[in-house]
Amino acid sequence: MSSSLTGSTALVTGASSGIGSATARRLAELGATVAVVARRRDRLDTLAAEIQQAGGTALVIVADISVRDQAEAAVQQIVEHTGRLDIVVNNAGLMLLGPVIGADVDEWERMIAINQKAMLYITNAALPYLLKAADDELRGVADIVNISSIAGRQAWANFGVYNMTKFGVNGFSEALRQEVTKRHVRVGVLEPGAVATELVSHNSQKIREDLATSDAENIPVPLQPEDIADSVAFMVTRPRHSSIAELWAMPTSQA
Repeated sequence: MSSSLTGSTALVTGASSGIGSATARRLAELGATVAVVARRRDRLDTLAAEIQQAGGTALVIVADISVRDQAEAAVQQIVEHTGRLDIVVNNAGLMLLGPVIGADVDEWERMIAINQKAMLYITNAALPYLLKAADDELRGVADIVNISSIAGRQAWANFGVYNMTKFGVNGFSEALRQEVTKRHVRVGVLEPGAVATELVSHNSQKIREDLATSDAENIPVPLQPEDIADSVAFMVTRPRHSSIAELWAMPTSQA
């Protein structure tokens, strides 16, 4: 059965787990050929097999997209394989928390590299192909969805550099939206609240314990990755004349 994304190609970064994995599955269900991009080949292979068993089409791209050459090569590989690129979901992210005083600056650099530079590299490499896709007859529109966070709207102590990276994602997304949306490349930023993913697990045991009692993360019923995947799907399946610039998705149990 045909669907609104049949014939299109979608690129999803950070696809080896959580929101990225769920989004890849959802876009494949809607008919897109989905290029899943991350560093963990074993997880990508498993995801691709699941998508294919469900009747979808997936392409595995193993890359560290915080490295410019690898990000650019990933986009080129996708276009060479599928002949087009219609949707980019910049989902790859890292959240390492703690006070600014005495912080490990290497952790800051890792967050900036993954949360911001990787998004910039992928977007820059993808834009010529998205503009071309927006100008053809398949859908007459292309999409960039940047996964930000409630931390791009609200700051908390111990979230400082993570806040900075996500506020930056929001600002970049809005500036780019103003540049390209009238050419039918829609740019939307999606800001989830608490989602049950691996994001917190990259922190130390003490940080995880502190988060468990904080207002920022002590959420009785967080969103699931599939909830965010549904939001991405909503954004990229709007009619050509409709663009969702910003979507803030929160658990009902999170103030």
